[in-house]
Amino acid sequence: MARPSMRKEIVEAALEQFHSRGFNAAGVKDITDRAGVPKGSFYNHFESKEALAIVALEEYGLTRRLQDLADPDTEPLTRIRKHFEFFRDEVLGYGITRGCLLGNFGAEIADHNEAIRAAVREGFEAWGTALASTIREAQQAGAVRAELDPEATARFILSAWEGALLLARTDRSAGAFDSFFAVTFGTLLT
Repeated sequence: MARPSMRKEIVEAALEQFHSRGFNAAGVKDITDRAGVPKGSFYNHFESKEALAIVALEEYGLTRRLQDLADPDTEPLTRIRKHFEFFRDEVLGYGITRGCLLGNFGAEIADHNEAIRAAVREGFEAWGTALASTIREAQQAGAVRAELDPEATARFILSAWEGALLLARTDRSAGAFDSFFAVTFGTLLT
């Protein structure tokens, strides 16, 4: 009889392997070994590694704390800053060896797999929508310039964040994060 959590264990192991090694370097056997399940059981739950990657992206999205951006008990700009501080601290906790899984997959395989590209796009769209909503709240509170387009600003901030992650990983330094926070909160969102 199959263990009830086997699918969950495979997804968690895949998320870890994809995030630490990348899609192409993480083989099905690596994932099932990490999950502690037989390789054959993988195909009882997923038709392909690509199908598993889409589920892993969805799980990753659930860990991105988008709900924190809507917390009515915290000022909107504080929410945005804490949101990115959490991610910065998470990356620092991994020794600056991991980026954002959405960005990683976007760079590694989005050009080669339409289903994964769509899942990455949806992840970024959900993140951008939550961020734009918080920017709009900050504008209504008078904390952010009214002439900024919230959606375009959110896309720009996400692009800047993904770039900061890439530079931080390349330099193995938090300097790119310092620049991101200085420009985002010292210049853009004022």
